[in-house]
Parts: sequence; structure tokens; C-alpha cells
Amino acid sequence: MARLVEIRWHGRGGQGVKTAALLLAEAVAAAGKFIQGFPEYGPERMGAPVLAFNRISDEPITIHSHVKEPGVVVVMDPTLIGSVDVTEGLPEDGVIVINTSESPQKIRGKLGLCGRKVYTVDASQIALGTLGQAIPNTPMMGALIRATGLIGFDRFMDLVQGLLAEKFKSKPEVIKGNLQAIERAYQEVTGE
Repeated sequence: MARLVEIRWHGRGGQGVKTAALLLAEAVAAAGKFIQGFPEYGPERMGAPVLAFNRISDEPITIHSHVKEPGVVVVMDPTLIGSVDVTEGLPEDGVIVINTSESPQKIRGKLGLCGRKVYTVDASQIALGTLGQAIPNTPMMGALIRATGLIGFDRFMDLVQGLLAEKFKSKPEVIKGNLQAIERAYQEVTGE
């Protein structure tokens, strides 16, 4: 199989974890890739830890199970660090993208990481500034695209704009705010 990228999303109910994984799946599928995007269902309630997953490939994907060894981990809520093993199964050459105002170096220390690439972005603050509420899902997509290069940024923005326009036809301010959030996070994410 050609390069298969597996992504695990960590967050809390109400942060848009499932929405981000599914929107990413739709955008990447529209770009011609093979994709899976699915949540892990459990006791869904506001604030409870939740998971979602993606698989992206240039060839058909024949795996139909949870992502156990992700190449990329996205953490939408930094309070999960310490209570959930967000690095479980992440290989030494893996990438972790975390919504936090802290530096990648500080997060590396908190997680006790020697290898892996660590990226941070204050997605909640970006969402608050662009959308008026601290829902970090779309900014984290921008940070993910920058950290991984899964798809070209301009192509990704075009695809997401089309998807958001379908979903929010009568709310142009929601479309504009989400696109601004993605772009700001793409520009502001830092890594080591």
C-alpha cells in the first residue's frame, strides 16, 4: 500500500472532535485520496474525553479497525495530558499537535518525549477571536495541515470553503470565521 497516514484525535465532548475528523475526511476525499473518518462512541456528554480517527492513503484502505499506532495525534484539550496517554502507540517519528499556549519544548517535557515532532498552537484563543467561541476544531485542522503537509494549504482551503458553504449556506459569517481560524492556526503553529 502507498503511504498510509493514521490520525488519532483526542478532545472533550463539545469541542468538535468528531466534526474535525469528518470534515478532514471529506476535504481529503475531494482531493482524490482514499479516506476513513470515524469517531469512537462511548458515553458522549459535554466535557467527557472523546476520540476520533482518520486514515488517509493514495490507494484503497482495507483496514477496518481502530487506529492503534497513529502516525499523527491531535490533542484538542491540553487538560487531557496526564489523564489520558495521548502518545500511546505514536512511533518515534510520529507527530503530535496540541492546542495549548505553551511552547513545544514545554509540552515535550510534560510528556517526557525524546523523539517525535511536537507542534503547539493556541487554537482555543484563535477560535474565540475568529468565531466568538472557544471551539478549537477548525483551527486544529489548520495546524494539522501545516505540521504534516497532508495536502497543499491552498487546495485544502478551497475544499473546506466548499464544504462549509454547503453546510452553512445561510451563515456566511460562520464560513468566514472558520476559514480565518484555519488560516491563523496554519500560520501560528510552532513545532520542534
